[in-house]
Amino acid sequence: MIASRPAPTSSSFHRFGILALIAMLLVGVLAIQPPRPAIESSTHPSLLQLAKQSPAMVVAILIQQRVDDPQLKHMITQHGGLITRSLPIVNGFAARVPAGLILEIGRTPSVRWISPDSLVQSTVCTGCYDGSKVSSTYARAVGAEQAWNRTTPLRGKGIGVAIIDSGVNPQSDLYLRNTGTNRITANVRTTSDYNPTPYDAYGHGNHVAGIIGGNGSSSNGQYVGIAPEVNIINVRVSDDAGAATTSSVVAGLQWVFDNRKTYNIRVVNISLTDSLIESYHVSALSAAAELLWFNNVVVVVAAGNSGNGGMAAPANDPFVITVGATNDRGTPDISDDFIPLFSASGTTVDGFAKPDLVAPGTNIVSLSVGGALQQQYPQNVVKSSNGYPYFRMTGTSMAAPVVTGAIALLLQDEPLLTPDQVKFRLKATARPFATASRSGSGYLSIPAAINGTTTGSANTGIAISKMLWDGTNSTVWDSAKWSTAKWSTAKWSTAKWSTANN
Repeated sequence: MIASRPAPTSSSFHRFGILALIAMLLVGVLAIQPPRPAIESSTHPSLLQLAKQSPAMVVAILIQQRVDDPQLKHMITQHGGLITRSLPIVNGFAARVPAGLILEIGRTPSVRWISPDSLVQSTVCTGCYDGSKVSSTYARAVGAEQAWNRTTPLRGKGIGVAIIDSGVNPQSDLYLRNTGTNRITANVRTTSDYNPTPYDAYGHGNHVAGIIGGNGSSSNGQYVGIAPEVNIINVRVSDDAGAATTSSVVAGLQWVFDNRKTYNIRVVNISLTDSLIESYHVSALSAAAELLWFNNVVVVVAAGNSGNGGMAAPANDPFVITVGATNDRGTPDISDDFIPLFSASGTTVDGFAKPDLVAPGTNIVSLSVGGALQQQYPQNVVKSSNGYPYFRMTGTSMAAPVVTGAIALLLQDEPLLTPDQVKFRLKATARPFATASRSGSGYLSIPAAINGTTTGSANTGIAISKMLWDGTNSTVWDSAKWSTAKWSTAKWSTAKWSTANN
C-alpha cells in the first residue's frame, strides 16, 4: 500500500517560493560575476615557481591590466607590496611583492599578464672585440655619403631620434657644425640608481649616438655617423653598469610616447633586448614598442648577440625593424662582408623570421666618454688623427643605429612616410646578402632606399600584441586608427588606418 503525501499548505508554497527566488537570484549574481582566470593563464611560469617555492621572497614584477583596477593596487599594498612605477603605455605598473602574493594577483580578473621585471641587456658583444682592426668605413658601406652630398643634402636635419640607452653626453660631435647648436634637444632618465643625471657613465649610449648622428668634428671628419645633423633625444634607461629593467625601458618608451610631437620624434633606437625569450603577445616591451609604431614612430631594435639562441623582446616583435650585424672587414665594398656568428637570427616563438635586414656592426668606431666599457676594454680606444679618443665596439647594438640613422635621412627626404612604409622601403631596396634566414631582406642600402619610390606597407594582416586587444578577438594591423591609438580611447574594431591623421 502506498502512503499518500499530505497536500501542500499555502505556507509551504510560500516557503518554496522564497527559496526558489533566492536560488534564482544567486544564479543571476553568479552569472554576472567575471570568471576568475586560471593563474597559469596570466602569470609567467618562473613567477609561479617562485610563488610556490619561496613565497616570502620579495620579487620585482610588471603587471599589465585589462582595465585600471585601483582595488588591485590597494590589495598589493595591504599585503606588504609596493607599487614602484606606473606604466600607462602598457596599461600597467611595476611593483615589488612577496612572491606568494603573485598567486592572488594572478586570479584577479583585471590582470592580463604578470611577468618578472627582468634584466634588459645592451647588445654590445663584449667577447667579440678584435684589437688588431679599426673600421671607419661603415657609413660608406651603406652609402650614407651619397645622401650627404646630394644637391639638396640629406643629413637628418630636423628629425628627432630617441635613443633608449645608458645616456648621451653633450659633446662637439653632437652639435651643429655651422652654428654650434647642441643637437641633444631633450634629456630624461627613468633609472633609480645613484647617478641623478641623464648622462652616460657606461659608454654604450654615447657610442650609439655617435653612430646615428656624430658629425666627426673632434676627428677632423674621420669618424662621422650616418645622419650628422639629426636631433637626439636622450632617454637614459640603464645605469652606470649598463643594467636596465623592463620597467625602466617601458617608462622610457612612455616618455617618448608622451613627448613625440613636441620633439618631432620619428625614430626610436633600442639597442637593448630582454633577458627572457617569450611571445610578443605577453611582452610589455613589445606592447610599448607597438604603441609607438602605431603612432607614427619607427622603432628600430638590435637583434641581439645570441646567434641562433633565440630572439628576445622587443626584437621578436613582428612590427618593429629588427637589425642583425655584418662584418664589413674595414672596407666600403660589401663583397667581402659576412655575418658574424654572434648576430642573432631565426624564427621567434610566434613563428616570425628575424632579423628584417642587416647592417655593419663589427669594429665600429664611435664616440667615447671614458666610462666603464672603456675602462674594461682600454685596448679598444682609438685615437683620431688629431689625438681625440674614440672607441671601437662590436654587436648588433652597433648595427641598429646604422639603420636608425638611415631612416632619419629617408624621413628628411619623405617626411610623410609611415613606419610601415619605411620598413617596406628598406626591405624592398636592401641588397640580397648571405642567406635570408640570417640576413632577412638583405644588406641596408641608403641610396636605394632614398631613390626608391615604393609606398607599399609592411606588416599588413599581422595580429597586434594581445596586450593591446580590445576584447578577446584578434585585432590586425589594418583594422585600427593607429595614429590615435591609446588605452583610453582606442576602438580597434571600428577605426581604419586609411583615416589616420599622421
